[in-house]
Amino acid sequence: MVKLRIVWVIAPMFAKPALALLFTAFAAIAQEAASPAAKQTEKNAFEFMEGDRVVLIGNTVIEREQRYATLEPRLALALGETKVTVRNLAWSADTVFGHARSYFGPPEEGLQRLSSHLDLLKPTVVVLCYGSEMAFEGLSGLPDFLTGYRNLLELIRKQAPGVRLVIVSPPPVETLAPPLPDLGYANKNLSSFRDALRKFAGSQNTFFIDLFERMGGVPKTGVSSKPLTENGIHYTAEGYAKLSSKLVEGLGLTAPAVATAELDPIRREVLAKDELFFNRWRPQNETYLFGFRKHEQGQNAKEIPMFDLLIDKADGNIQAAKASLLASKKQL
Repeated sequence: MVKLRIVWVIAPMFAKPALALLFTAFAAIAQEAASPAAKQTEKNAFEFMEGDRVVLIGNTVIEREQRYATLEPRLALALGETKVTVRNLAWSADTVFGHARSYFGPPEEGLQRLSSHLDLLKPTVVVLCYGSEMAFEGLSGLPDFLTGYRNLLELIRKQAPGVRLVIVSPPPVETLAPPLPDLGYANKNLSSFRDALRKFAGSQNTFFIDLFERMGGVPKTGVSSKPLTENGIHYTAEGYAKLSSKLVEGLGLTAPAVATAELDPIRREVLAKDELFFNRWRPQNETYLFGFRKHEQGQNAKEIPMFDLLIDKADGNIQAAKASLLASKKQL
């Protein structure tokens, strides 16, 4: 659009044939510059490839998913014979600036920590979900947030060249019965934030999933009749089942219809893998292993990479459970 405005400003200086050629040239340049983002945001489905290493990054809504293991089983089934691995690097209360990951240091330390984990995992696909705080802080901090998000994407692309990115909008919150507060205003903020995030995702050539709208968007006023959260913010097991289904749909995928009980064997394997991986990248005694008290137990740090073989085996168990379920469905 900027280039088109330039054309109109200088138009009186040219004859009509020259003006037509100039207009066509600028329009072609503008279209070419916009096409990568347009192609990503207009795609109906995100393209997964065999062996993709999928990493989830975000704040509480993504981190708590590993308590329920609802996403990976549905994604695995939706991908059919295509095999991918999933690692959850989300951190409760984290921001695009890395606040929660920083432990005792400044936010920059949190981003350095994330950078080292990305270097370890070498993802080919990264799914990000940030911005839940905008529901309560309002949109006055939106410019700084988008700048931080842009810097975060640059960090990820630097650590994982060729990575494909998926930006997910935060889901809505709920108004529950008193004494919990009416959160109608928060959803209005999230709706406006979602609109800005969609434009940002397009400008960054990323795939965008409107999880806010897929989870119901701005709900009707009053108390939620069938709540999916514990307290209006943190989703329950049933809530995560819906979140995961909507996220898979947002990727343009369709999982075969299966009962919850049929998912349990895969889900159990995912829960086991996620626990192993959590202990791999966030050991509870990290201060003693790698931090300022490593002089006390630092000799045990060598055991942390030993989790890798166990995690790889757990990935195999997930694929075996998926293959068994898919085979049973084919026989019906």
